[in-house]
Amino acid sequence: MSYIVESGTSSSRRRRRRRAAITLFVVAALLFGAFWYAYSYYREPPVPRASAGPACTPATSPSSTLPAPGKVSVNVYNATDRDGLAAGAAEQLRGRGFRVLTVANDPLHRKVAGPAEVRFGKSGRPGAQVVQRLVKGATAVRDARTDASVDLVLGRTFTTLLPAPAPTTAASAGPSSGATC
Repeated sequence: MSYIVESGTSSSRRRRRRRAAITLFVVAALLFGAFWYAYSYYREPPVPRASAGPACTPATSPSSTLPAPGKVSVNVYNATDRDGLAAGAAEQLRGRGFRVLTVANDPLHRKVAGPAEVRFGKSGRPGAQVVQRLVKGATAVRDARTDASVDLVLGRTFTTLLPAPAPTTAASAGPSSGATC
């Protein structure tokens, strides 16, 4: 009787299995990375939401004054199913001297539960503060725009604009003048 040593074949078999497992792991990791990279292109960029947390209130330095209505560019959007709401508010804004750029339905197609949402970018803070004072209970939402335009998005409970406030400095604008976004 002769003994057959199979230790060489079993160790080579183990090496092949280990190599196959490592290769499968690397391929699976590469596929996961490729799908994750592709998925990042299909996700929508995050949009600031008024209901996600406390309301953002525009603020300016105490030494600066609020801009005159003629220096504020406003887009008026209707976020409800009431026809002519944005057009009526735009006419009121024009009558008060604001520069109305666009009157349309909300391009973001979001539901605004309150009276209005005032959207603005970093350079539009002073103008947003002026517009926000025209609608009682309006929520300010800062977005990524780079220009000084302000969006007034009319919501479900909007009725009319408040009377135009007297020109004032940001220091006397009340509790909203100290908050930041």
